[in-house]
Amino acid sequence: MPTKVSEYMTRKVVTIQPDTGLREAFFLMRDNAIRHLPVTNIDGELIGFISDRELRRPGWVDESPDIGHEYDLTDDLHVTDVMVKDIIHVRTYDTLTKAVGTILNHSISAAPVLDKTGQLVGMLSAVDLLSAFQDTLESQKTHKNKNKKALA
Repeated sequence: MPTKVSEYMTRKVVTIQPDTGLREAFFLMRDNAIRHLPVTNIDGELIGFISDRELRRPGWVDESPDIGHEYDLTDDLHVTDVMVKDIIHVRTYDTLTKAVGTILNHSISAAPVLDKTGQLVGMLSAVDLLSAFQDTLESQKTHKNKNKKALA
């Protein structure tokens, strides 16, 4: 039976509101040792996504080679000013194979995890996928050792 996203996702999800200042967002990520923040509205609905990449250099800073925009990580700008609105997500019931495909196809390092009702219930990061990979390798090693003993 294929392994599901729900088995490896991080269930503790730190979220942020769209009107939060960027400097505050930076410290929230730093203090929680995370690199990705789902952006939710007051009702808890997922409306955006921000990573440390957007905080370091939002896409609009380099929108044109002729135009330069000054950018400072201050609370004068808000999460809504730099968040990604086209959210790539996975579902709890997706297989890890499908989730890996989604993450690779979109060149992202993490995705919010939604349940069947569309509620945010977790995050799936590259680190979570490496953990699944490690478990698979260890399982294969154990299986090979059992086969060796059975043949002896």
